[in-house]
Amino acid sequence: MTTEYPIGTQYKTRDKRANLCTVTDILKTYNFKGDLVKTCYVSTHEFCGQIVTNYEVPAVSIARGLIS
Repeated sequence: MTTEYPIGTQYKTRDKRANLCTVTDILKTYNFKGDLVKTCYVSTHEFCGQIVTNYEVPAVSIARGLIS
Protein backbone atom coordinates (compact mmCIF):
# COMPACT_ATOMS: atom_id res chain seq x y z
CA MET A 1 0.00 0.00 0.00
CA THR A 2 1.38 3.39 -0.97
CA THR A 3 0.43 6.69 0.56
CA GLU A 4 0.49 9.81 -1.57
CA TYR A 5 1.04 13.09 0.22
CA PRO A 6 -0.80 16.09 -1.26
CA ILE A 7 0.90 19.31 -2.29
CA GLY A 8 1.14 21.60 0.73
CA THR A 9 1.96 18.85 3.23
CA GLN A 10 4.46 20.07 5.82
CA TYR A 11 7.09 17.95 7.55
CA LYS A 12 10.32 18.41 9.49
CA THR A 13 13.63 16.94 8.45
CA ARG A 14 15.52 14.78 10.91
CA ASP A 15 18.82 16.63 10.71
CA LYS A 16 20.85 18.37 13.39
CA ARG A 17 18.93 21.51 12.42
CA ALA A 18 15.34 20.46 11.67
CA ASN A 19 13.95 22.28 8.63
CA LEU A 20 10.25 22.86 8.13
CA CYS A 21 9.66 21.65 4.56
CA THR A 22 6.60 21.94 2.34
CA VAL A 23 5.76 19.56 -0.52
CA THR A 24 5.46 21.62 -3.73
CA ASP A 25 5.24 18.98 -6.48
CA ILE A 26 4.89 15.23 -7.09
CA LEU A 27 7.10 13.51 -9.66
CA LYS A 28 5.93 10.18 -11.10
CA THR A 29 8.02 7.96 -13.38
CA TYR A 30 6.34 5.44 -15.72
CA ASN A 31 7.91 2.71 -17.86
CA PHE A 32 7.01 2.07 -21.51
CA LYS A 33 4.14 -0.25 -20.49
CA GLY A 34 2.51 2.58 -18.55
CA ASP A 35 3.24 1.08 -15.12
CA LEU A 36 4.14 3.44 -12.29
CA VAL A 37 7.80 2.81 -11.42
CA LYS A 38 8.68 5.53 -8.92
CA THR A 39 7.04 8.40 -7.03
CA CYS A 40 9.17 11.21 -5.59
CA TYR A 41 8.35 14.58 -4.13
CA VAL A 42 9.76 18.08 -4.51
CA SER A 43 9.89 20.14 -1.34
CA THR A 44 11.13 23.56 -0.29
CA HIS A 45 12.42 25.10 2.92
CA GLU A 46 13.97 28.40 3.94
CA PHE A 47 17.68 28.76 4.74
CA CYS A 48 19.28 32.12 5.53
CA GLY A 49 16.37 33.99 3.95
CA GLN A 50 16.45 32.02 0.68
CA ILE A 51 14.18 29.25 -0.58
CA VAL A 52 15.97 25.93 -1.06
CA THR A 53 14.37 23.25 -3.26
CA ASN A 54 14.95 19.54 -2.64
CA TYR A 55 14.25 17.24 -5.58
CA GLU A 56 13.56 13.49 -5.29
CA VAL A 57 12.45 13.42 -1.66
CA PRO A 58 11.21 9.89 -0.86
CA ALA A 59 7.81 9.35 0.76
CA VAL A 60 9.52 7.75 3.78
CA SER A 61 11.24 11.02 4.65
CA ILE A 62 7.89 12.79 4.66
CA ALA A 63 6.24 10.02 6.71
CA ARG A 64 8.98 10.16 9.39
CA GLY A 65 8.71 13.92 9.82
CA LEU A 66 4.97 14.56 9.44
CA ILE A 67 3.56 17.33 11.59
CA SER A 68 0.32 16.29 13.25
